[in-house]
Amino acid sequence: MSLPIRWNGEAIWEAVVPLVPDFSIEILPSIDSTNTELMRRARAGRCDPVLLVAEEQTAGRGRLGRPWQSGAAAGAGMPESQASGPASLMMSLGLPLAPISWSGLSLAVGVSVADSLQPQVPAPGSAMPLLGLKWPNDLWLEGDRKCGGILVETASFVAPPAGMSAADAHALRYVVVGIGLNVLPRPGDGMTTPPACLQDIDARWTAPEALAAIVAPLVSTLQHFARTGFAPFQQRFAERDLLRWRSVHMSDGQSGIAAGVNDDGTLLVNTASGEQSVTSGDVSVRPAGQPLPASPES
Repeated sequence: MSLPIRWNGEAIWEAVVPLVPDFSIEILPSIDSTNTELMRRARAGRCDPVLLVAEEQTAGRGRLGRPWQSGAAAGAGMPESQASGPASLMMSLGLPLAPISWSGLSLAVGVSVADSLQPQVPAPGSAMPLLGLKWPNDLWLEGDRKCGGILVETASFVAPPAGMSAADAHALRYVVVGIGLNVLPRPGDGMTTPPACLQDIDARWTAPEALAAIVAPLVSTLQHFARTGFAPFQQRFAERDLLRWRSVHMSDGQSGIAAGVNDDGTLLVNTASGEQSVTSGDVSVRPAGQPLPASPES
């Protein structure tokens, strides 16, 4: 019989409520998808700031409708010291937000999550693998292994808050930031990208500890992003950019060399016909081949 999972929701709430006074947390044993649930609520007019965590998802999903396969519950065949929570962290954060620009939001979220889970970027050649970002919404470990994904969705307010100006009401939307992370090792059968997990970085990670590390900095990041857009996050993204100076293929059939992102989060790709600016809505980017030995700038 497995022990109840200790999520330490009260401590998370205490860290977030100074930033968002009406914030709440819900922990559910099972649900189809945390993002789907918060979007259902938003369409019904429930747009409260909330963190929704699931111990199991039966229909998790990622970008472009792809399924998100959460790992099996921890405990089966594992030492007791490791069986301290789910094999995956599955959470969605819903907040009202009116940013100056939505462009680059998933990248800023990725920067926040990676920095929370690995505060120090490993030095080149270090034995510690880099928790990197694969544009536009994946967290990978070096070696092209997927550790997690981010799904950002928005909904219009059915009824904006009383007293809000028409201009602010037009800009305001309910943003749902879904995050799925492999915490414990898992098999990669049937996956196009080999899986990685947080315990590849530090064997002490559990899903509850990862949740506690991520949430308050993520709320702060979203509020900062609303005021400034992506530009202040550009350099931090560059430090974890796993596509930069690599050959990539795009869904329109073109290939080129990824050259980082600009200050609105657009991917820049050097192709045979010149530099292309790529947005997350119209392409799927996949790494191809190994990193180039040196950047074109060196």
